[in-house]
Amino acid sequence: MNIGLLGGTFDPIHHGHIALARAASDKFSLHRVLFVPANIPPHKQKQPVSEYCHRYAMVSLGTAEEKTFVPSLLEAPADAETDVKKRNKVSEPPRPNYTIDTVKRVKQSLRKSDVLFFLIGIDAFLDIGKWHEASALLKECEFIVASRPGYSLADVANALPEKVRPAAHVTKPFHKQAASGDLVLPGAHLRLLDGVKQDISSSAIRQSAAQGKALGKYVHPAVATYIKKQGLYHAKD
Repeated sequence: MNIGLLGGTFDPIHHGHIALARAASDKFSLHRVLFVPANIPPHKQKQPVSEYCHRYAMVSLGTAEEKTFVPSLLEAPADAETDVKKRNKVSEPPRPNYTIDTVKRVKQSLRKSDVLFFLIGIDAFLDIGKWHEASALLKECEFIVASRPGYSLADVANALPEKVRPAAHVTKPFHKQAASGDLVLPGAHLRLLDGVKQDISSSAIRQSAAQGKALGKYVHPAVATYIKKQGLYHAKD
């Protein structure tokens, strides 16, 4: 089977996430897409995020109508007592949820014939070189990168970690090529997915919620109702 993995903060999950998963499922025949909310997103450790329970609940609500979309607890917070024992009761910051760890855990449950695809938008992918063990991650699974107009194949190639990135003379012609098709390199297999409408930002949704605006154009109605009932993103006095 072809399995997709879409990770993120999901604060909140929105139509852009669903559009990416649907387009990837259609084009690459994904039998299942795991939506994995991060407990501690590595790139947002210094930013406030909603509690994990709320973000997981919103993912569950936002994917409920999609038979092949599965909300996952792979990065759920560890049991507090167990976590303390593991750290020998030393006050240490909890470990962020690194994607490579999650990918390895997923692969342990798959058959040898299964193929794992990591789904990501091109804006996030441009920072892939800064990710934890990025070169190793790219070897663990194939990447489906949702592209959009204005990005070239060179932008994608140059975002790769130095160990994987093609030489400058190789990528030079890529500047004239749109970010589409496949990019197969030693240590990385990227599939570019175009035509995905994902011009939605979670920060804009949170701002709209804080201002009391309707969220229907951004999120599933059940998610919008949950945000309102739980009082998420309300401006603090």
